[in-house]
Amino acid sequence: MKNFVILGGGYGGLAVANRLLEGELPIDTSLMLIDRQPYQGLKTEYYALAAGTASDLQIRVAFPTDPRIELKYGDITRIDLQGKLIYLNEEEVIPYDQLVIALGCTDNYHGITGAEQFTESIQSLSSTRSTYQKLNDIKPYGHVNIMGGGLSGVEVAAELRESRPDLNIRIIDRGPRVLSAFPEKLSSFVSEWFHEHHVDLSSHISTQQIEQGGIIHQSGVIYSDVTVWTAGIQPVKLVQDLDVAKDKQGRVLLNDHFQIPNHKDVYVVGDCASLSFSPSAQAAGAQGEQVAEVVQALWKNEVPKLGQMKLKGTLGSLGKKSGFGLMGNRTMKGRVPRLLKMGVLWRSKHHFG
Repeated sequence: MKNFVILGGGYGGLAVANRLLEGELPIDTSLMLIDRQPYQGLKTEYYALAAGTASDLQIRVAFPTDPRIELKYGDITRIDLQGKLIYLNEEEVIPYDQLVIALGCTDNYHGITGAEQFTESIQSLSSTRSTYQKLNDIKPYGHVNIMGGGLSGVEVAAELRESRPDLNIRIIDRGPRVLSAFPEKLSSFVSEWFHEHHVDLSSHISTQQIEQGGIIHQSGVIYSDVTVWTAGIQPVKLVQDLDVAKDKQGRVLLNDHFQIPNHKDVYVVGDCASLSFSPSAQAAGAQGEQVAEVVQALWKNEVPKLGQMKLKGTLGSLGKKSGFGLMGNRTMKGRVPRLLKMGVLWRSKHHFG
């Protein structure tokens, strides 16, 4: 019996699993999904859990209930590409014939002293639960600093403003404006929303060190009761430790079929893969479906034929009633993109569930 193993039940790993289960599995192949928890956490909604506007249960999605897939839970401690082995919980060893690595990302602290020790994270469900506890235990009129003015930082700040109108909230970014990767008119719209809702924006801040209670930068100190880190990501340490070629961001270089060139039985999906797209749930899901297409073609002894991977765009929320979006060259502002994002969330929960 051949073992097809998927590491990680996030957007990419589940896209592979669901697409394979939609077809016929070879009679000599078993399918296994390994994750540390018994459900998917919808990472695009972690900002709401951190702010306290969504419950833990609302952002969980059940894994597939299909007799053709075995679900196994635990912490993956090592991947042995040479021996084709997965080490689980430091004691169980699982062999594989084909492997999908879809383990996601972790925070990148860019070497800033104290950042990992003195900031809160929203990169995993467990860390987001902890961040929720810290944010909602702050005394009235406390100070929250959010490091990073990208999509995650903007959504956390906006949601927290609705959850805790008493708090002093500030977004700190080293760039000239929030959402610097987006068109300036979207950035201006979001900046105006924050101005109207009394969220401070600090740009051109070069953070030198983070301590308990404060952020040290080139011009002084910004005091903080809680600091949330949303200023960069990198592949998880398991992937960092793999002895394979990687790009400047530490993501694994792949061939046209998303395989590791020297290990063509191993596919890498999502935030750990070197793609032409920025890491996102949408990119992970789209790539996961294409990986499944490659696998199904090879199972039939056919040459995989993949079309160009296309993404629909980006949607962001500003609380529950406003948002923003970028669909190709078209920008959207206000209630419509917020409603669209709610629709995407509904589809995600029902498709994967």
